[in-house]
Amino acid sequence: MFQEDDLIREIKFRTSRSSGKGGQNVNKVSSKVELIFNVGSSQLFSEEEKILIMTRSGSFLKDDNCIHIVCQEDRSQYMNKKKSVEKFVLLIEKCLRPTKKRIETRSPSGENEKRLVEKKMMSEKKQNRKKPEGH
Repeated sequence: MFQEDDLIREIKFRTSRSSGKGGQNVNKVSSKVELIFNVGSSQLFSEEEKILIMTRSGSFLKDDNCIHIVCQEDRSQYMNKKKSVEKFVLLIEKCLRPTKKRIETRSPSGENEKRLVEKKMMSEKKQNRKKPEGH
């Protein structure tokens, strides 16, 4: 598969001032981290894997064929960087995980008969609710 260290070498980080908790720290420290990974120029993945990543990464993939993950949960830039890398690795693993083939199963014949009997009973119940024809 892929090595996490090789993956980190292809990642770019952009930092900025975070919003939210942190008091005066928010105004001084750039703790918000944006992870940027260019899928198209990656050397780690084959063309088929790149296509899988692009089709399965959803809203993380932007128009420039780059995956953007923003993290500003913590007050520290280091922790936000660490969390964004963890999210990214999970996303890549999820994108490259093969989808399971659905095995078609037949419903038991007894279940089908039971459904038809219940359907007939419901139909009779509703017929009995109707007003008689003569009135």
